[in-house]
Amino acid sequence: MAPCADELIERLGLTRGGMTLIDTARARELYDAMGPAREISGGSAANTLAGLAALGAKCAFIGQVADDQLGEVFAHDIRAGGIDYATPVRAGDPPTARCLIFVTPDGQRTMNTFLGASQFLPPAALDEDAIAAAKVLYLEGYLWDPEEPRAAMRRAIAAARDAGRQVAFTLSDAFVIDRHGDDFRALIAEGQIDILFANHVELAALTGEDDFEAGLAALQDKVPVLVVTCSEKGAVAVKNGVRSAVPAEPVVRVVDTTGAGDLFAAGFLYGHVNDRPVNECLTLGAICAGEIISHFGARPEADLTALVKARLG
Repeated sequence: MAPCADELIERLGLTRGGMTLIDTARARELYDAMGPAREISGGSAANTLAGLAALGAKCAFIGQVADDQLGEVFAHDIRAGGIDYATPVRAGDPPTARCLIFVTPDGQRTMNTFLGASQFLPPAALDEDAIAAAKVLYLEGYLWDPEEPRAAMRRAIAAARDAGRQVAFTLSDAFVIDRHGDDFRALIAEGQIDILFANHVELAALTGEDDFEAGLAALQDKVPVLVVTCSEKGAVAVKNGVRSAVPAEPVVRVVDTTGAGDLFAAGFLYGHVNDRPVNECLTLGAICAGEIISHFGARPEADLTALVKARLG
């Protein structure tokens, strides 16, 4: 990731504030256009687990990297964070996934993702014992796009359901909903999702309702727990028909919004698995999101447990 001027976003034809899938040639083009960059481990679900582990939760990650340097760095970083990670590496091309992130002066992140080896995660790589042992299976919408990880996630949902576990799903981005919204709506209608995470843009894309309240009303009775973030306006959750809301946590300066939703999900899920009230789950999410937007990168730098203790006691 690298800071950049607003003009560069326009010149490169990027979708400001969104996430675009790119191929190898486009990745090289964008990397050449970047200023001095920082290489930081990421990945939406991996970021959420990093936050959960930092808060003290026991976590395991399932995801595909290649047998290359970036794959080694990712595996090292996630294990160093206390997360179990045993998915075998994938030999040969393509290389490990990477995301080229341009951050404008207002802290807005524009992501360009080469899925690489991650798009070939096979159902056979699932650790179904780990899924059955977890309180919650957490899935990211980004990887619903490629065929193999989509099949793996469907199998993971079945394994969680067979074990009586909860399934949490993050919609990830409006472009994912544009491509796979029918699948997501079907999962919801079938009762396959217990906790759904979205931001206000994704809520509109999924429901077809531009008005926030109308979108919330259209979805809130279809999932047991609906969590919607609204950037600087805070977040709303509806659990079994009961609505709760919290404001965003104050920060001195928004440096980089990369991972804000990922870390919000981490805080919320940490509260959820520890049977905290919904308002407190939302506050935990806001605390974690506030920490992550105060610096570059989508992995926590401050002590999240200390921040939570200072805020909630």
